[in-house]
Amino acid sequence: MTAAPAFALSPVVAGLWRLAEWKLDARALVRWIEQALELGITSFDHADIYGDYRAEAIFGEALALAPTLRERMQLVSKCGIRMPSAQRPYRVGHYDTSAAYVRAQVEQSLRKLHTDRLDLVLIHRPDYLMDAAALADTFAALSREGKVAHWGVSNHSASQFALLHARHPLVTNQVELSPLQLDALDDGTLDQAQQLGLRPMIWSPLGGGRLFAGDDAQAVRVRREMDAIARRLDVSLATLAFAWILRHPSRPHPITGSGRIERLREAVAALEVTLDAEDWYAIWTASQGRPVP
Repeated sequence: MTAAPAFALSPVVAGLWRLAEWKLDARALVRWIEQALELGITSFDHADIYGDYRAEAIFGEALALAPTLRERMQLVSKCGIRMPSAQRPYRVGHYDTSAAYVRAQVEQSLRKLHTDRLDLVLIHRPDYLMDAAALADTFAALSREGKVAHWGVSNHSASQFALLHARHPLVTNQVELSPLQLDALDDGTLDQAQQLGLRPMIWSPLGGGRLFAGDDAQAVRVRREMDAIARRLDVSLATLAFAWILRHPSRPHPITGSGRIERLREAVAALEVTLDAEDWYAIWTASQGRPVP
């Protein structure tokens, strides 16, 4: 296996999962992108299915209006989920990593985003019927054609990542991690990222908003502990959550999920915060509801 080519994302990545809900016209979205870039957020995370298959086209309208923005950013997308919708009346939602489907979705993303190259494409979820050798061949072909610069996966276990990485170099695994969702700390995915020197991407760093408004026992415990630490450090709760993720030695790239520029500023502010081990473990302890073993 050859080594993966050099690759870098911005320390914080802008997530476009809810873009269709933001109700921004093309000009307003151009301004939003410009403000993100001014904050040092140059990587934009898409998926073919986001916004009921509409989000990429919405973003692409902004790039068509201001095409010079394209070379200032890294475009990330995902494929592999056949999600039923009005336009795609599948009998059942399912995964598809066949050569024809991956190629079709990549080429669709290129058209919708008004670009001739995707900087990174991820297989969105593990496909139990994935033929790793055939998928690696698809990756290689699309890379030779200049359509995709780098490949990765999302929500894959360490063994699933290793299976595909052995056949084609991957650059990241996008996984869930937050003070309310700790599985990645124990399931081997972040250990593997350190072992390989491949920085993970982190989705839902704020627990889908549960960190702020959840009334379950875990959310209440974590919020109480984090509020105290945030006051002492003079940062917002959101900034502290991003700092907690950034403290991990795998050097993760957390992904924002908001259309509010203030939320992006809070995420970027976390780059200036370094938690000591006691504060990090105080949050872990609150989440687990027990002390370390």
